[in-house]
Amino acid sequence: MGFATDAIHEGQEPDPATGAIVPPIYQTSTYVQEELEKTKGYDYARTTHPNRQGLERCLAKLEGGTAAYAFASGMAAIDAIFRLLRPGDHLIVSRAVYGGVYRLLTKLLGEFGLAFDFVDTSDLAAVAQAVRPATRMLYVETPTNPTMILTDLAAAARLAHDRGVRLAVDNTFLSPYCQQPIAFGADIVVHSMTKYLNGHSDSVGGAVILTRPEDAERIYFLQRSVGAVLGPMDCWLTARGIKTLAVRMEQHNRNGMAVAQYLEAHRKVRKVHYPGLASHPQHELAARQQRSFGAMLSFDLGSLEAARRLLNHVRLCSLAESLGGVETLISHPGLMTHASMPAEVREKIGITEGLVRLSVGIEDAEDLIADLDQALAHV
Repeated sequence: MGFATDAIHEGQEPDPATGAIVPPIYQTSTYVQEELEKTKGYDYARTTHPNRQGLERCLAKLEGGTAAYAFASGMAAIDAIFRLLRPGDHLIVSRAVYGGVYRLLTKLLGEFGLAFDFVDTSDLAAVAQAVRPATRMLYVETPTNPTMILTDLAAAARLAHDRGVRLAVDNTFLSPYCQQPIAFGADIVVHSMTKYLNGHSDSVGGAVILTRPEDAERIYFLQRSVGAVLGPMDCWLTARGIKTLAVRMEQHNRNGMAVAQYLEAHRKVRKVHYPGLASHPQHELAARQQRSFGAMLSFDLGSLEAARRLLNHVRLCSLAESLGGVETLISHPGLMTHASMPAEVREKIGITEGLVRLSVGIEDAEDLIADLDQALAHV
């Protein structure tokens, strides 16, 4: 089946009891057992749940994995994959990583004996140099948030596997419609389902998709033991959102390119970071490993004051954290999504005071451009 067909039907079969085309929301915490040690396949909603199972089947299918597990947030999912490691293990992480991941590692997991290095994973020679005997995982964002730097997935997978290391990829920025890391050799894919998978800014969730049976078994153990599971209503909302993922991403892609081209031509914009532009240094890599270029971009206005003026004068674009919804969201990474990073670290990885991040929605592109144009007039 094709991608759009799988997105609509996998794990979303009609209700066998009534024939309802949309599976019901099983808003329950427990299940009555037929007799001692005999159930209908369910005993307690933390360990297994029909809405969650259906969503997980769909996620595994779309990413090409063998198993998937849904979590209460993207950060809960990321925390779970890091728990595949043990005290004393070493982890290599993309240098320009989401601020929440930086905080999780530097403020929490490091205290439990996990060693890690932040490396420019677009430079595979640097990655190879960072590998230690204790290295067990290479964790990459591609494109990175918010600097839009890419990692060559096929080459990274070869490097990792030659050294006995798992490759884990955060695919949130593109969704499985635009990029499927497992097809290039990734062992694990992680998502904040809050973003493109849900697509409507009305639910928070995370997912881990796996290829190795032993990793899948461990992640399921963590899911039911730690209990950071996605509730039935959120599972239902996300599954509903995924049904329109293909058509939404087509419009996101068109709008992303149109807005990026407009910004690149604007005299007040110093630089645009968008892999779909020929000026992006990794444009050819993006064209090779991505189905399309997505709708995430960032651009530099040169100063915090210039960024502030723009952000305080947009009308259609919404000043808010998060991304991937049908509405356009605009933010200042340095003061919002990456505020937990020290200023010197942000500066080193290209998150300048004048950098603005844009999640281009599916509104009419000309309306978005008009809004940015009037806001830039105040800069």
